[in-house]
Amino acid sequence: MRYLFIGLLLCLSVSAYAAPLLAVADEQFAPYSFTQAHSETPIGLDVDLVSAVLNEAKLDFRIRLYPWQRVKQMLEQHDANLAFAFAGTAERKDKNLLVGPLRSGSTVFMTTHKTAITDWQSLNDLMPYVVGQVRGYAYATNFDHAELSRDTSAKNPRQLVSMLLAGRIDIIVGDKTQLMYFVHEQNSESKVRILPRALVEMPRYVAFNKGDEQNSQRFASALQRLKDNGELHAIFQKWQH
Repeated sequence: MRYLFIGLLLCLSVSAYAAPLLAVADEQFAPYSFTQAHSETPIGLDVDLVSAVLNEAKLDFRIRLYPWQRVKQMLEQHDANLAFAFAGTAERKDKNLLVGPLRSGSTVFMTTHKTAITDWQSLNDLMPYVVGQVRGYAYATNFDHAELSRDTSAKNPRQLVSMLLAGRIDIIVGDKTQLMYFVHEQNSESKVRILPRALVEMPRYVAFNKGDEQNSQRFASALQRLKDNGELHAIFQKWQH
C-alpha cells in the first residue's frame, strides 16, 4: 500500500511539472496572429480562438509566433505540439492530425484598376498575368499546381499587398479578410478590387503532431463546446471591423 501511495505521488509530481503545450503560429498573419510594435505578446483572432479552446480543454499552454516556414518546420520536427491555422490540404492531412475547422476564410484574387480582368471562370484566365503569392503558402490544390506566371518573392501577406499597390505584380491571392486588413492599413481601398469569384471557401484547422490523439481529441471536444455555447461567435464579433 505504501509503494502504491509513493507511486501515486510520483505520478502527480510528474504531472504537475509537465511542460506546457507549445502552440505556434505565423508572426505576420494579421488580423489572425501577429504582434504589435514594442510588444512580443501574440494577439489576433486565431490567437484568441485557440487560447479560448485550450483554456476550455484545461490544457496548460503557451503561444509563440514565428515566420511561417519555421512554424511548419517546428511542427514537422516535433519542436511544437500544435500549430495554426492550416488549410486542409491532402499534404497537410498526411503529415498531421487536423482538428476543426477553427474558422473558415474566403481565398480570393485581388487586383488593381490597371488590369483588364473583371472575373475568372478557369485558372487559364489568369495566364496573361503575373500572380503574386506568399512563399511557402498553400492556397488550393488546383491553383497550387496550375501552370501560371507566379511571383513568390513575398515573405508575408503585408508585403504581397505592397507589391500589388506598387505595380510590381498584376494579381495577388490570399485570404479576403487579411488582404483587406492590409489594404486598409495603407488607406488604399479605392485602388484595389476583388474578383467576384472566390478561389475557395477554405476551412482553417489546428494541426497536432501525429500520434497526439489525447491532446487533439481534448481540443476537438472543447472546440465543439465553445461553438455550441456561442463563445467562439463572441470572439469573432470582437474582431469584426
